[in-house]
Amino acid sequence: MTADQHDGISAAERAYQVIRDHILDGTHSPGTMLGEASLAAALGVSRTPVRVALARLQDEGWITIYPKRGALVQGVSERTVAELADARFVLETTAVDRAPDELRQRLAERLEQSIEEQREAFANGDVRRFIDLTLGFHKGFVEAGGNTVLIELYEQLSDRHRFMLFATGDHLLARCAEIIAEHQTLTEHLRTGDTAAFAEVLRGHIAENAPPSSVGRELSEFTPSIRK
Repeated sequence: MTADQHDGISAAERAYQVIRDHILDGTHSPGTMLGEASLAAALGVSRTPVRVALARLQDEGWITIYPKRGALVQGVSERTVAELADARFVLETTAVDRAPDELRQRLAERLEQSIEEQREAFANGDVRRFIDLTLGFHKGFVEAGGNTVLIELYEQLSDRHRFMLFATGDHLLARCAEIIAEHQTLTEHLRTGDTAAFAEVLRGHIAENAPPSSVGRELSEFTPSIRK
């Protein structure tokens, strides 16, 4: 195995995964300038796979590369956060509205288990685990509709959703108990098929868990579908 191979994946793929994860969890915060040489040294690879990984991340909008200077981490704008909230609301409510009863009941049982795991993660102070569970929990509502295209579209939003959750920081931790309670209510509405109540709870849930600076201005300006 060469220095640029690890666990059966290419060095470029590994570099991409690590750098991307560090952007999403805030290790590389917006405004940070990343250098090829320092990243390569930290990852134990040559500069070539790092260069490939950075080009891929630039294509995805996470960084801007400045030749001979480095790569500037961009993160997600407030407008993008607001538009993400709008897209999530549309996809989750559409899928739940179309979900057949049998699938709703089956997924409600799975989401109940997720809620118990969320409580455990919260009790242990495991923020990363709590975020992973939250992402999977909300994806479950889209899966309830049984539409593979809607699920694929939702998965394309997951990186930005993950970034947003990590970016909320103390706001997320302060609301963990409320978030879990809202998750319980959403699951109950999924189980009973009360789509109007589900949409109403989800509307407030999404707005409350956006970064505080975006709530009120960006969410009301750019996301009419989640306004009251």
